[in-house]
Amino acid sequence: MICPFCSANDDKVIDSRASEGGRVIRRRRECLRCDKRFTTYERVEQTARLMVIKKDGTRVPFNRENIYRGVASAIGKRPIPEDAKRTLVADIDDELHREYDREVPSTVIGDRVMAKLRALDDVAYIRFASEYQQFRSVEDLMDELQMLKDSPKDARNQQNLFGADGKAIDKHAASLPTNSTSNSNTGPHQ
Repeated sequence: MICPFCSANDDKVIDSRASEGGRVIRRRRECLRCDKRFTTYERVEQTARLMVIKKDGTRVPFNRENIYRGVASAIGKRPIPEDAKRTLVADIDDELHREYDREVPSTVIGDRVMAKLRALDDVAYIRFASEYQQFRSVEDLMDELQMLKDSPKDARNQQNLFGADGKAIDKHAASLPTNSTSNSNTGPHQ
């Protein structure tokens, strides 16, 4: 590995450990010429190149670092750990490569980033949404803020309580017997 400080190609690995849930190997290295230390990351290269279809119809190779830059820019100086940013990007990367074979629309990527940022940090979500959705006025921003305020945030590992129509999903109602001739004076609480 070439040293980023002195460009020597002579180093030794000091420490290796799994990172990002085992998807990446993080190596701490020391240059044998200048004695400076640096970190490298090793990850499996995706064999099938995923192409991103941009809004103008052009196609570019998928690059997870583009997602990371957008996420980091939206988060700015918010108190979000670096690991949370990297995990968010890795999750999107994994989802896209699992669901799409060759091409993915850029809008899908943007929507995924927005959803994950919303779950992570509301301010970062608004920052990203304002660029991604290209708000043209303060009213657009206020509408998005109102939507954010009015709609509940999805919690991780929590069952969805509402269907797509906004009505509550009652899993117990389906298992209860229905009685079309119910009388309010009958039942266990007379």
